[in-house]
Amino acid sequence: MTASFCLLAGVLYTLAWTHSVEKVVWEEDWIAQRGRLVIVEARVQGSGSGMEPGPDAKLKDGFWRWKPKMRPIDRLVLTESYYARDHRLCWEGQCRPMGELAPGALLVELSACPSASMDVDPESEGELDES
Repeated sequence: MTASFCLLAGVLYTLAWTHSVEKVVWEEDWIAQRGRLVIVEARVQGSGSGMEPGPDAKLKDGFWRWKPKMRPIDRLVLTESYYARDHRLCWEGQCRPMGELAPGALLVELSACPSASMDVDPESEGELDES
């Protein structure tokens, strides 16, 4: 089963999980902007086994932090793993495990919520701004 959620524009979301091999926390901050998902920051408590911090990472408060160089995306698909703890989605000071948000889902798809007010240029008489 697949579950789909849309993220509201203007809200900072943190996606967090514990690495299946290294057993350290990885977090990513995302916002929905102009109908797409934009990564704001990635953080990891350690490195190794395919989870090296970005080249411009700085150690702060026990996490390596950096701004990944990636374009906005239409959707982010998360897969449940038998070997790792559940992903957690955090917003406005609260975190919820994906298993609680989408019980029984093996895949969870995150995308930006449709928002006419964020995507329409008032000068264009209602046409979508594609820039």
